Amino acid sequence: MFQTIKGSQKHFKRYGPIYLLALPGIVLMIVFRYLPMAGLSLAFTNFTAGMRLPDVTWVGFKWFRILFAGDEFSGVVMNTLIISFAKLIFSFPAPIILAILLNEMKSNKMKRGFQTVLYLPHFLAWTVLAGILFTLMSPQTGIVGYFGLKESVFLNSNMFRPLLVVSDIWKTSGWGTIVYLAAISGIDPNLYEAAMIDGANRFQRIRYILIPSIMKTAVILLILKIGHILDAGFDQVFMLYNPAVYDVGDILGTYVFRTAMSQGRFALATASGLFKSFVGLTLIISSNFLAKRVDKDAGLF
Repeated sequence: MFQTIKGSQKHFKRYGPIYLLALPGIVLMIVFRYLPMAGLSLAFTNFTAGMRLPDVTWVGFKWFRILFAGDEFSGVVMNTLIISFAKLIFSFPAPIILAILLNEMKSNKMKRGFQTVLYLPHFLAWTVLAGILFTLMSPQTGIVGYFGLKESVFLNSNMFRPLLVVSDIWKTSGWGTIVYLAAISGIDPNLYEAAMIDGANRFQRIRYILIPSIMKTAVILLILKIGHILDAGFDQVFMLYNPAVYDVGDILGTYVFRTAMSQGRFALATASGLFKSFVGLTLIISSNFLAKRVDKDAGLF
């Protein structure tokens, strides 16, 4: 027992500063991530805005039944899935392609210049980016006027979803290259030298060495992306959409926000959010299981 206590003291003496560094992050995680989970109980009560706590009663799965029976909810889920899968198909490969292109650049000055330009949109909030997009896409003052467009693309249902995907690539792909560039930098240079001796050209080295080396990183990031499939980017959609494109742009996040803040139906909004979180958790576990079935060393956990 004394040896155990002595070992623990030695361990904390050695790693104590690291635990102290991690402490603020742990506290923030508990306060802003775990404690708010108590509010999920609202999904099983009759709570509405302004109601006193003694008047709150348990109603079981009533709000979930109302949610799934409503026509609006099915449309919102469909919009969320379409936008999320479109982002997954077009946005997810973009950082991989950019990282490969940056890695192949010979000039370090040009590489750093391109990286700076590509990273910049990540540091701008969607509020700022939405203002830039509204200005650029204005038929009166923006570039679309030169192409003969008379109507704002933000009012066009056919243009709204492609606009979401393109703007998402613009904001996220540059920053996403950091992880892949780090994975590429970890590749053994001897592999490249051996391939060059065997006569492999640049495309063959990318295909047979670089891409397989970053596949595990890509699988982990893909699993995390799949877990957020029902998010679809609340900030982006909330800043860009309007009633004219509700039929194609209203997603679960905006539906929950509108139900809670505009209509005061907090219990129904909480049920919607809980449904979204449950589906996200299920998708993460399922995709991780499938990834490990394909490659036992792949997967998130």
